[in-house]
Amino acid sequence: MFNIGASELILLLLIAFVVVGPKDLPKVARALGRFVRYIRNMVEEVKREAGLDEIEKDFKDMDREVKESVRSADIRPDLQQTQLQINKELSSIKKDMSFKEFKNNNKVGGK
Repeated sequence: MFNIGASELILLLLIAFVVVGPKDLPKVARALGRFVRYIRNMVEEVKREAGLDEIEKDFKDMDREVKESVRSADIRPDLQQTQLQINKELSSIKKDMSFKEFKNNNKVGGK
């Protein structure tokens, strides 16, 4: 929910220590924790009542299905395999042609 790093947390604790004082800091921290928990529960309750959690789940499911469809429609692996096969065939043809040229050159030179 909140993206608070270590430096921000230390700064907040120092400010709270100065403002509240060391004696009342644990009480304030507990009260703040209860308040945050209360707000989270309220947000969850509103989501449940409005059906937002179901809508969110539906969107996540659709996102997963779209990503899966895109992954299955990706033709790059097939193209790479075809390219490898073509390269092998070309290599084989090249070897055959060079062998035939070698044989032809030897016939002409041997006569």
